[in-house]
Amino acid sequence: MRLQDKLDALREAFENGRFPLVPTRDQLDTMQRATQALIDGRQADQALKAGDTAPAFTLKDADGNSVSSQALLQRGPLVATFYRGVWCPYCNYDLQALERVRPEIEARGAALVAVSPQTPANSRKSQRDNKLGFPILSDPGTTVAARFGLRFALPDDLIEVYRQFGNDLARINDDPAWVLPMPARYVIGSDGVIAYAEVNPDYTRRPDPAELLPVLDRLRAGVPA
Repeated sequence: MRLQDKLDALREAFENGRFPLVPTRDQLDTMQRATQALIDGRQADQALKAGDTAPAFTLKDADGNSVSSQALLQRGPLVATFYRGVWCPYCNYDLQALERVRPEIEARGAALVAVSPQTPANSRKSQRDNKLGFPILSDPGTTVAARFGLRFALPDDLIEVYRQFGNDLARINDDPAWVLPMPARYVIGSDGVIAYAEVNPDYTRRPDPAELLPVLDRLRAGVPA
C-alpha cells in the first residue's frame, strides 16, 4: 500500500471515531481550520526549493552525538525529512515508509536523517517504536527548520486542542514557544544544492519515499535533478 493510502485511511478512521483518541466535532473543526489557515497563508511558498543552497547544520542525535550535514555531504547526497514529533501518527507512518526504502537510499550513496524539535529522549522513543535504522536529530526551537523556511507557530485554539489530547508540545520539545516545522522532505546534493524539495502545510499529505530514488539516480549520474 502506498504511503498516502495509509495516511488517508488513518485520517478517515480518526475523523470517524475509529481511533483510540476520538475527537469532538469542535476539535476536528479547529484542526482543519488551522491547517487551512497555514495553506492559505502560503508559507510553503517561502520555504527553500530545488535549486536553492541548503543551509549547513550540526544537530545532536538521540544519543547526544553531533551530526554535521557538511560531513554527511562529503560522503554523498543527503535526504533530510522534517518531522513534527513522536506524538504525530501521520509522521510515524512517514518515518516507517522511509525506513522501508532506506536500503535503496543508502545503496545510492546517500544518507538519511530526520529532523524534529522534540527532545533526544522522544527521538529515542521514535526510533525504537518505528524500528528506524536512521537517526532523528533534535532541532531545539526549530532553528534549522526556520532556516529552511518551515517553522510556524500554532494558533491558540489549536494549542488548547493538543493539550486536550495530551500532546503538550512545550514538554515534548522542551520549548515553551509551541512552534513546529511544516512536514518537508529534501534531497541535497554533495554540492549543497537542493535537488528535490517537497513541503506541505497539510500534515496528512506526504510524498511517497519512492519518489526520492530517481532523484538520487540522477545525482549519481551527474544529471541535474
